[in-house]
Amino acid sequence: MVNKPVWEALTQELNAAGATLVAVSKTKPASDIQELYNLGQRHFGENYVQELVTKQEQLPADICWHYIGHLQSNKVKYIAPFVHLIHAVDSYKLLVEINKQAEKNGRVIDVLLQMHIADEETKFGMEEAEIFGLLEHYTAQQDAMQHVRICGLMGMASNTDDEAKICSEFARLCNFFTHLAETTFFAKPYFAIKSIGMSSDYGLALAAGGNMVRIGSMLFGSR
Repeated sequence: MVNKPVWEALTQELNAAGATLVAVSKTKPASDIQELYNLGQRHFGENYVQELVTKQEQLPADICWHYIGHLQSNKVKYIAPFVHLIHAVDSYKLLVEINKQAEKNGRVIDVLLQMHIADEETKFGMEEAEIFGLLEHYTAQQDAMQHVRICGLMGMASNTDDEAKICSEFARLCNFFTHLAETTFFAKPYFAIKSIGMSSDYGLALAAGGNMVRIGSMLFGSR
């Protein structure tokens, strides 16, 4: 069951902030996604490849599917024909595979680089130096990497009630994004996405400068 009043309020708030709402629909039935789609929601996020493939086959073709989980290179081929945005690129190897599968499907796939901003080692992502290293490889091989487009950064804050800490982590990502956006290579209109914030901290993400939030439990209830 979708919480319609919450979706309406969220949509109004995010539209005013110039931010995109990605409704995180993992583990939820296709009927719930269809219900939210009927209200006007078009961006949905999934964490599991097989679940995403199954839902994509069952639901309207104009849904923008976001893959927001940790993605293994050998699973890219299953979502490459239709995925709208891959949020969690955390290695050059994965970027190369996305480019390869996008080329096979005659597409350019948009991606975000996952930046590690939390204290928790269990969370995936790259440090600033690793991102610079990836970008060096990407730039050097740019002629061969025409089917993947880096559109911004994604990060997950620490799982804590300390709002000051969360704000600091979000600010770190947004500041690094600004640094990258000011370089010659990324001074392009499509390098524009800062995907931070979930149900528990999306307000802090917006305040820090985030412009894409991933909301699940607020819309669909707890899993």
